[in-house]
Amino acid sequence: MSIKANIENLLIQLNYPVNEATTKQLENITKNTANFFDFAQHLFTLSDDLKAVNAVVALSNSKDYLKLKSNSKIDSEIEKFNEIVKFWADKFKVTLQKVDNKNTYYIIGKNS
Repeated sequence: MSIKANIENLLIQLNYPVNEATTKQLENITKNTANFFDFAQHLFTLSDDLKAVNAVVALSNSKDYLKLKSNSKIDSEIEKFNEIVKFWADKFKVTLQKVDNKNTYYIIGKNS
C-alpha cells in the first residue's frame, strides 16, 4: 500500500505537529523545491531508513528546504547515513546540497 504524500501526511511522518506554522513552513518548502511532489512519496521510506542510523528528514529553520541530517557521533552510522542519502538521491534523481562541515544535506529538488 502506498501512502499519499500531502502536507499533513508528511508532517505526521516527520514527527511534526500539524498546525498553522508547520503547515505554512512545509507549503513554502514544497513551492521552493523543484518538482517536490514527483519524489515526495519516497520521503516516507527515506525517513524510516534514516531513523535506523540516528538521522532524520527535517524542516530547515534557515532555508525553505527539507534537510537530511545525521545526529550521530558514530563514524559507521555517519558513513551509512551518507550511503543511504546518496543511494536515495541517485535512485529518484533528486538534487541535494551538502552543508559544509556538517552531516546535513538540503533537498533542492528533482532533476527534470
